[in-house]
Amino acid sequence: QGQLVESGGGSVQAGGSLRLSCAVSGLAFADMAMAWFRQAPGKGQEFVARINRSGSNTTYTDPVKGRFTISRDNAKNTAYLQMDNLKHEDTGIYSCAGDPYSQGRYPFWGQGTQVTVSS
Repeated sequence: QGQLVESGGGSVQAGGSLRLSCAVSGLAFADMAMAWFRQAPGKGQEFVARINRSGSNTTYTDPVKGRFTISRDNAKNTAYLQMDNLKHEDTGIYSCAGDPYSQGRYPFWGQGTQVTVSS
């Protein structure tokens, strides 16, 4: 059965960096587009970034452009989210998701990892 496991969350001061990882098992990772979403306290889930199957194309929500970088290593079945110059408003639970049909639908989700940025 497929599994997505996030790691790398934690607490950091504003201006700091974190690198999230999403390890995928039991699924054809190289055949899936991958994305990161986040949910801030008291708010709905928000799209953060997406990367296509080969890693040649990435998309970001405007608030993180220039600060976050999504990447993937198909040999390691792992997707990453490098987060630099973190802001308090980046606080939330970050989850990775897999899109096996490249249709913007994500049937596969991880459990999430907490990111807390103190101002």
